[in-house]
Amino acid sequence: MKRFALPLALLATCAACSKPPQPAQQPPAPQARVSTPWDEMEAQKKKAQDVQKVVDKQAEDQRKAVEAQSQ
Repeated sequence: MKRFALPLALLATCAACSKPPQPAQQPPAPQARVSTPWDEMEAQKKKAQDVQKVVDKQAEDQRKAVEAQSQ
């Protein structure tokens, strides 16, 4: 019985000293996006690119119409 007393006491002591389990951590909540001064400029740039695409398409359509009339 004495053989088992020392390892049993050591095991109980080590079990008592162990760290408690960590609580399940919740992922951080997504934060609201803060607007920056560049957001407005980027929006203007995007709008200008879209307008340029429309103008290019209209010019291409007009060029095709002129070519079709001259043939």
